[in-house]
Amino acid sequence: MTDYSNIDVAFSPASLMLLNAILAGMIFGVSLKLTRADFVRVIRQPRAPLAGLLAQFVLLPAGTCLATALLQVPPELALGMILVASCPGGSFSNVMTWLSKASVPVSVSMTAVSSLAAIVMTPLNFSIYGHLNPLTRPLLRDISLDPLNLIALVALVLVLPLILGMAVGGRYPTLAERADRPMRIFTLFVFLLFVVVAFANNWDNVVRFAAQILILVAAHNIFALTLGYSAARLLRLPTDERRAVTLEVGIQNTALGLSIIFTFFPESGGMMLIAGFWSFWHLLAGMTLALIWSRREGPQHV
Repeated sequence: MTDYSNIDVAFSPASLMLLNAILAGMIFGVSLKLTRADFVRVIRQPRAPLAGLLAQFVLLPAGTCLATALLQVPPELALGMILVASCPGGSFSNVMTWLSKASVPVSVSMTAVSSLAAIVMTPLNFSIYGHLNPLTRPLLRDISLDPLNLIALVALVLVLPLILGMAVGGRYPTLAERADRPMRIFTLFVFLLFVVVAFANNWDNVVRFAAQILILVAAHNIFALTLGYSAARLLRLPTDERRAVTLEVGIQNTALGLSIIFTFFPESGGMMLIAGFWSFWHLLAGMTLALIWSRREGPQHV
């Protein structure tokens, strides 16, 4: 069995605070233009959000658990994949949805609802499917992960910034309009820089395991995108909503995944590699898909 223990993922308290601040900043930036109407839309027009949330929080983690168990994926890598599958949609999916001429309102609503749902669903799915997979169960048992601590972390870096972002955006709409795109780009750049530095510190190991990790990450991401598209197609959603759901399910909040890994699994190099490679791959795959769709006819809702 491959040993990933020599990959140094232990970060100083200051680095962990920086990562959590980056994640909170990304959610805050996304939330600046959120309004109550985005949540009301889920109630009034529930088909698209329900398709996405079903694929996001039910089918993806369950399918990931089953696939990693059947394929005998190494425990650390399998647990990393289950963790990524348990995270909500990533904030950059809204931009990719816009580029692909898809329904931005659907994407924004799903991002908002999934971020709130993550406070319960991310710890719940990670705990359930991490224990259901016989290969990853010993890792969770050794860590003795406290679900309440995990819930507290998710609330701190997702829910609190989302509420603050909505409050600031509602009070200062002009500022929110101006700051929305620059803040998205800045926080994404800083996060990717953070991951690059982490990879650079372990470059030999990154190169050593790159082929194996890339195959797993690419297959996992294709699976997520396919689930989103299939769920949307099954509910006979129009083209623009189908694209939005696909991208929302395929773009995961890997920043949250890395924050959880560095906080609760500081010795798990395999989990860090999975989440780190996901951070780059899903942006590349999502952007490629968005550009392909942008060249095809399809209504764009803004």
